[in-house]
Amino acid sequence: MQPRDRLTQKERIVATLVWEGHTNREIASRIGTSEQVVKNHLRSAFDKLGGWRRLELATYVASHGGANWENSSGVLPPRSDPATVAGAGSSASSGTRIGIGMEQG
Repeated sequence: MQPRDRLTQKERIVATLVWEGHTNREIASRIGTSEQVVKNHLRSAFDKLGGWRRLELATYVASHGGANWENSSGVLPPRSDPATVAGAGSSASSGTRIGIGMEQG
């Protein structure tokens, strides 16, 4: 079982939207909920994956297929405007701690 298998469907959707570069407000609007619920999903995902930052979550999604990491199950909603999120998942620098599902050096 991979760490992402511990996430709920909503947590996976929120994680993917974070990877795409959306703010909590944009994510809330996109999935039809409040910003506080989005924050709760993020906190739960961080707890399950062992991370503390949005960048770590985005890096985890990117390292597991980016936009395609959950497409096989039909979980992701369609992107509304790919031009506004181009390259959002590839902003990690080599010095960033990546604690989600990976050993730290």
